[in-house]
Amino acid sequence: MFTNDKSIETLQQLFAEVKKYLALQKRYTQLEIAEKLTILLSTLILVLIIIILSMVALFYLSFTLAYLLAHLLGSIVVSFALITCVILILMMSVYLFRKKLIINPMARFISNLFIENPLKKEEQHEQ
Repeated sequence: MFTNDKSIETLQQLFAEVKKYLALQKRYTQLEIAEKLTILLSTLILVLIIIILSMVALFYLSFTLAYLLAHLLGSIVVSFALITCVILILMMSVYLFRKKLIINPMARFISNLFIENPLKKEEQHEQ
């Protein structure tokens, strides 16, 4: 079937091209993973920084509100207790709605990042 030298040479060239193609695909996959992990980690760092700064702001805001409420309620202890109750209610609300507020958006972000939408790919090629 493959008796002439030209057929063998063609098969060797085909094998070399397939080998190059697979090496390029491997490199492309590595680059895509690196890009997506960079986006994921930078988003994680950004969210952590925002959370830490928000906690500091909430801390000072709660003290400010407590001292303002102390004049209205007549007691600093009652105002701190009221602020503590409001923060606890907020914490319970976040916990109860964690799926809607945290889990679903995070799952959507990660799935959009790692799973490519074929329709989106076609739109990018058209532009």
